[in-house]
Amino acid sequence: MAKVALQKLGKRYDDGTEVIRNVSLDIEDGEFMVFVGPSGCGKSTMLRMLAGLEDITQGDLMIGERRVNDVAPSKRGISMVFQSYALYPHMTVYENMAFGLKLAGINRDEVDRSVRQAAEILKLTPLLTRRPKALSGGQRQRVAIGRAIVRKPEVFLFDEPLSNLDAALRVQMRIELARLHSQLNATMIYVTHDQVEAMTLGDRIAVFNGGVIEQVGPPLELYNRPANRFVATFLGSPSMNIMPAEFAVDAEGGRKAIVGGVTAVTLGDGDRRIPGASGAIGIRAEHIELGVAGTLDVPGRTRLVEHLGEMAIAYIEIPGHDEPVAVKLKADQGDIQIGQKVGLRFPSQHVFAFDANGTTVY
Repeated sequence: MAKVALQKLGKRYDDGTEVIRNVSLDIEDGEFMVFVGPSGCGKSTMLRMLAGLEDITQGDLMIGERRVNDVAPSKRGISMVFQSYALYPHMTVYENMAFGLKLAGINRDEVDRSVRQAAEILKLTPLLTRRPKALSGGQRQRVAIGRAIVRKPEVFLFDEPLSNLDAALRVQMRIELARLHSQLNATMIYVTHDQVEAMTLGDRIAVFNGGVIEQVGPPLELYNRPANRFVATFLGSPSMNIMPAEFAVDAEGGRKAIVGGVTAVTLGDGDRRIPGASGAIGIRAEHIELGVAGTLDVPGRTRLVEHLGEMAIAYIEIPGHDEPVAVKLKADQGDIQIGQKVGLRFPSQHVFAFDANGTTVY
């Protein structure tokens, strides 16, 4: 396996469109790194640059000790698993997994040994004689992963490999991928727009936006200490509640955020600075307290309640803010009615403050 280093990488097309801008990142040997972000943010382009399927306009790409900017894809020591399974329909599972090795001139005994080892790891041994049409979606994706494993690459690249699977299969395959990483101790780089995949699979997450990386770190660090408003809202379901606000210090020195000129929210104490005259505050749905009208700080009225089995999400209108605030509730708290008056509290230790540029200052 190998370390991967992105050193001020950039990608610009002939028409001047810049899709990757001066990105630097070190991916450690054996690490599971996830690139996450919305459509068009540059994450898949970056993966294709690593694979050698896109030219690098600027910077250096290092795999191990080698600079591989101009090295052919087949010589980079990588294997890539695509969103599409791309299996040969006329070949069996065994033949699909062996095909690349045969093209590379590997002797028959080594091919057989490699295929059967990969099949054992992926629990595909009973399926080796089947053709793709006789496999489920999850089994086909495991074959695609097996085809990558047999090459014994230094780095595995995954480009949204679970997007074509239904919800239950995605959960199963996430477990399989986590087990595979642990078993192989391989360097893996995984692209997804699904924050659940990112949070559950990654040792670290790199959040892409507009061709740059907004923040890199372990999943819970990004969730609990986002660097800016974009990261704060991208990770989490439902998305973090964001409310434009004016900031002030009261006569006692307390720090307040005023939402819509009406609703006052207390900010935390300490040496953190007020983010200027205006900006926004944010709070996650699970941190908001909900109670009977008149008993908590912020008055509100219920617009909608989503019942999700183990929990409910209530959407509450508050004075001075056009969008309803999402509040996560336990299932037995979800019996409030649409139109019911309620009270909310935003505990100051869970309130984020963002300046006018979106940078987190609290």
